[in-house]
Amino acid sequence: MKKKFLSSNLLNRTVSKAVMMLLLITQSAFTVEAATNESIKLATPVLKVTGGKISGCFGEDSHVLIYKGIPYAAAPIGDLRWKRPQPVKAWQGTRLCNTFSAMAFQRERDMKSFYGKEFHDPQSEPQRSEDCLYLNVWTPRSAAGNTKAKLPVVMWIHGGAYMSGFGFEKEMDGEAWAKRGVILVTINYRLNVFGFLAHPALSAENKEGLSGNYGLYDQIAALQWVVNNIAQFGGDPKNITVAGQSAGAGSVKNLVTSPLCKRFISKAIIQSGGGLGEFISTDASKDKLEALGMQMMDQLQAHTAKEMRALSAEKVLGALMPFMRQAKAGLFTAPYIDGVALTEDFTSAVKDNSIADIPYLIGSNANDIMPMDKAITDFAAARDSLSKRPVYVYHFDRSLPGDTAGAFHSAEMWYTFHTLKRSWRPFTQADYELSDRMVTYWTNFIKYGSPDGDKTWKPCTRKAPYVEVLQTKK
Repeated sequence: MKKKFLSSNLLNRTVSKAVMMLLLITQSAFTVEAATNESIKLATPVLKVTGGKISGCFGEDSHVLIYKGIPYAAAPIGDLRWKRPQPVKAWQGTRLCNTFSAMAFQRERDMKSFYGKEFHDPQSEPQRSEDCLYLNVWTPRSAAGNTKAKLPVVMWIHGGAYMSGFGFEKEMDGEAWAKRGVILVTINYRLNVFGFLAHPALSAENKEGLSGNYGLYDQIAALQWVVNNIAQFGGDPKNITVAGQSAGAGSVKNLVTSPLCKRFISKAIIQSGGGLGEFISTDASKDKLEALGMQMMDQLQAHTAKEMRALSAEKVLGALMPFMRQAKAGLFTAPYIDGVALTEDFTSAVKDNSIADIPYLIGSNANDIMPMDKAITDFAAARDSLSKRPVYVYHFDRSLPGDTAGAFHSAEMWYTFHTLKRSWRPFTQADYELSDRMVTYWTNFIKYGSPDGDKTWKPCTRKAPYVEVLQTKK
């Protein structure tokens, strides 16, 4: 039997066809894989929250989902300027929450200033708008849509002296926390004259005869939103920590004092917000604040609520700082005791044991804006005499590399959220290790009410005023 052989030309053509077919099959496989990966990248769980359905996006780590710019109240514009937050307006279809919202209307930041250089990027600075009542949620991918996951939750409140800031500054991020099984919510709230202006014409509009504190009521509304909706993201509405830094820490002190919301809070973190005694004043009287508000608006020739709301945001904000200097009013656009949201100041509430009876994590930095150590240990001692709930105290003492500012006010934020790679500073491996340790402490506290199970970080008490010093290891 003769063997049949292909001619060399026919063999070459046959091999070429086979190779081309293999290449086509391989290319198709890559195309399908790429399409599948792109679909996975785009397809996040659709969740039902107050107002309608939302979808989100993936973080840098594909195991973390972010739902950005979720409205938690109606836009406080037009007739809703200088009114307490109103229910969010429903939307049709699925809202794509893959972009952060505008920040609250505030002065444009000086990018050449210390904090402008430290925390802000002129290329990515968000727009300013009165339409600012939005929040953001970072959650593990495995938890989103699982209402039985019951993960611990923390609501973060940004600082800025109640005058500036926003809930997604570049040092703030929830990925490191979500990877440790903690859901992070960051919020925007109304600031400065839009968040806290008191005026007789505005007071006359509501049944209690009150005005001001809109930013505080925004924070309370955001917390209520978290209670009502966080289960959709895999969170436990009965395990919510409130946390914040600077004015955000002052806000935490207000929330744990407020009769409107303290029952919803399971733990609190207070970073560089003082302890007992005054940090940012809340003791100005209604009459004094209304008088200042009226003087400012009189200079703008706006005497009625309608005339005030007709003013442009730029004109209103532009008048604030000159008026504060002229009237020597200090920071009069801040929370105050209005008898509803706040019935007493934080120190009084601590001493009469009416603040939320929960564990506290509290501390300050070595080169902070003011000495806070005694005020903080005094707070811990007062709690120890009245409650069995622990207070854990820290002192952040790492001088940041790159200049001589030391452990300045807000320096710990890069470490708290493990976002050091976003900074211009030449951080070392020791800095990353300190950050890892702090994220573990913070998330453990959020989960269990103790940073490390009291192994080395003991509660601060009257007899044993322990303070955990946070610094790089040599």
